[in-house]
Amino acid sequence: MMFKHKKRAKQTHSLVGNTVSIALLIILGAFMGLPLVLAICNSLKPLEELFIFPPRFFVRNPTVKNFHDIFVLMRESWVPFSRYIFNTVFITITGTTGHLFVASLCAYPLAKHKFPGRNLIFWMIVTALMFSTHVTAIPNYLVMAGLNWLDNYLSLIVPAIVKPMGLFLMKQFMEQVPDSLLEAAKIDGASEFKIFRTIVMPSVKPAWLTLIIFCFQDLWNLQGSNYIYSEDLKTLPYALSQISAAGISRAGATAAVAVIMMIIPITIFVLCQSNIIETMVSSGIKE
Repeated sequence: MMFKHKKRAKQTHSLVGNTVSIALLIILGAFMGLPLVLAICNSLKPLEELFIFPPRFFVRNPTVKNFHDIFVLMRESWVPFSRYIFNTVFITITGTTGHLFVASLCAYPLAKHKFPGRNLIFWMIVTALMFSTHVTAIPNYLVMAGLNWLDNYLSLIVPAIVKPMGLFLMKQFMEQVPDSLLEAAKIDGASEFKIFRTIVMPSVKPAWLTLIIFCFQDLWNLQGSNYIYSEDLKTLPYALSQISAAGISRAGATAAVAVIMMIIPITIFVLCQSNIIETMVSSGIKE
């Protein structure tokens, strides 16, 4: 009787319930993917299809002329298109790497070491999370001007490196790493940096992969026109926004711009998301 009871307890899911759940997930997933499909369809529509009424969701006569127009328009600029791409890629990679490195190194002592003022520092970080970038725009500008960093890559990279969100996220995840594991490593003679590099960072892989996604997305879409004035230092989003500002005549190129700006962040998100899900399922260290 006890064996039968245990056997029944394991059967918590039915075939009908699983089928309904999968069907709902497929429907919701398809619904959430509609904006992306619409953006791709619009980028392939000729100009007459973009303004047809009633509007059509799917493209009837696909063309790549919109993407060709972008490169034609950018070729007319006295700054090469490759220069805008380099600026964005350099700022994004440098800012994301620096943010991950600084946030991780600062979060480790806050999470695993007790020192005077530790709680005060953490609450200052939590308080800084309440202020949006619009609120701190003027103070940031004054600081960059005082440091003579205006019209320089540093005016975009340094604020991204010291954002409080990454530090808060890494600190919360590092607190879940067992202290007994770190003490065992210290007994074996491991240094603090080796413990941080070989034990703590692999254990909080979901945190820094999530951090990469958010930081990369913010920097990739950053125009930085408030800090950068030289044309050869401006970013790709700023250059592409000038195409969008031309009005109806460049509506097709504008639709293609939206797809170009979405491709890289979506690719990074898909790659990191798979690793996050795999790590969360396969890991979970407890005391």
